[in-house]
Amino acid sequence: MSLPPPHAPISFRAAALRTVLYILFMGAIAQGTYLEALYLPGSRFSEWGLTELTQTLFLAVSCVLLLYIRHGLRVWPNVTLLLSAFLAASLVREQDAFLDTYVADNTWKVLVALIVLPSLYWVGRNRQRFLAEFTYFSNSFSFGFFVSGLLVTYVFSRLYGRQEFWLTVLEENYVRTFKNVAEEVMELLGYALILIAVVELVILARRWRMANS
Repeated sequence: MSLPPPHAPISFRAAALRTVLYILFMGAIAQGTYLEALYLPGSRFSEWGLTELTQTLFLAVSCVLLLYIRHGLRVWPNVTLLLSAFLAASLVREQDAFLDTYVADNTWKVLVALIVLPSLYWVGRNRQRFLAEFTYFSNSFSFGFFVSGLLVTYVFSRLYGRQEFWLTVLEENYVRTFKNVAEEVMELLGYALILIAVVELVILARRWRMANS
């Protein structure tokens, strides 16, 4: 569904309010990692730790919000399909330890393929509509937050969490916990940025929907 852009700009008051809320959100995440380190020494920053569970929560909420945009607001069905498929695949990937333990090895790869391949096929068939929708998405706050989240999660956290880096920094004091903390917290930050991106997309989609009602 192609929609013309709304003419009403975002007010300074609305932008300032959202900025304050996002600052509080980031502060809560930082405090949560501190509390995990303080009170959950047995599972902190592991596959079963609070940080991992929070990553799963952020991805799940992001997927639900994208489905709301696609099926509830009926805006940008192709862009939201591709974004939700990517995040759903990431959500499955985050459960790899659980799936390997309680289902079978490499189960997550099969599930990811079942999610991603049909979605890519659908978007490929509707590529002209996708490109038209992406033009609007790429000129929004949401796109900036989303790309930032991708870079933090899938690029920076991997490089920053390399074992070689922490071996070089800590030398004989190296403990794997430092590496786990660095990588998992950076991933959490990236997923938080992606969640903010999806929230921004919901706000924009609602404004566009109202502008066309």
